[in-house]
This record gives sequence, C-alpha cells and structure tokens, in this order.
Amino acid sequence: LTHQSLDYVYAGSSFSVLSRNFIDFCILGTDNLPRTLLMYFANTPSSLSNYFPTILCNSHKFNRTVINNNLLYATFDKSSYDEPRLLSSSDFEVMIQSGAAFATRFKSDDPVLDRIDREILGRSPGNVVPGGWCLGESGNHTCSVWGDSNVLRPSLGARRLEKRIVELLSNGTFRSHHCVVE
Repeated sequence: LTHQSLDYVYAGSSFSVLSRNFIDFCILGTDNLPRTLLMYFANTPSSLSNYFPTILCNSHKFNRTVINNNLLYATFDKSSYDEPRLLSSSDFEVMIQSGAAFATRFKSDDPVLDRIDREILGRSPGNVVPGGWCLGESGNHTCSVWGDSNVLRPSLGARRLEKRIVELLSNGTFRSHHCVVE
C-alpha cells in the first residue's frame, strides 16, 4: 500500500455510526485515500472492520472526530469469551438501556426480534421500518405517503444513543481515545 499519508492500518468495530460528511468524503471526495484503501481492502479478510477506521484515523480532516467506542451490545458467558451468547427477551430492557445502536447474537425467529421491530423500530410485520419521511397515518401504511427524506424526527432510540454519546464525550477520556498518534 503506497499512500504517503497512510501511517497505520487500524482495526475497529464494524458497528459504528458514520457522519454524512465522512461518507461524502469517502464517495465524492477528491482525496485518493478512500479509493486506494477500497481497492486494497476489497480482497482482505476483515475488510469491514479495517476500512472505515483506517480512513478515519489517517485522514487529517476526520482523525480528531473519532469516539473510539463499540456501539454493539453483546453479552458473554463466563466460560467462553470467544462468541457472544444468544440474546433473548430477558435481555431486552438491559440491552435497550445500554444505549447501544446495535446488538448481537439472536436466535433466528426469536420473539425478542419481533419485540424490537414493534417497540423500538415501530415496524409492523411485512412492512419497512418507518422513517421521518413517512407521512401516512399510524398503522399498517405509515410509509404509503412520503415526505422530505432529509427530515429527521428523533425517536426514543435516538435519544438513548445521544445520551450514550454525550456520556462518552463528557467522561474525561474522550481525547485519549482518539486514534491520533502524535
């Protein structure tokens, strides 16, 4: 890999929240770093957990904006830390209160997935998750009428995520968790 500003290949969580400015930088930017790394990581194992962290940490525009924290909720049995245990309905409240944006592992067709769809995502069976652009009446056809897709209406889940990010920024260790090597 030959890019004069590439200092390190970073690994990170594939469960991250990326800003629109960063995605625009990766897709539309004039910097060759995202395209160079895309070609490099396309044929490597763990490309998802390396691609975005490496761009973030090697870009002078974004490397000081990183909050190095995994946004994935998972629990492990004391006997094995190799693979997370299966989550179920008994984990629902703790999982939601964690503020994590993602969770893993679930048994296929576990009732907790229907509960997440219904209570957290506002999704009814057979329909898409309604977004702020859905202007239809509540119920089965919320997204039958579309509005402006740039309108965001934060849900309770967005507020929980906001609370978690504010905690991460205010705990005094934010600056020490950047990926910047000085």
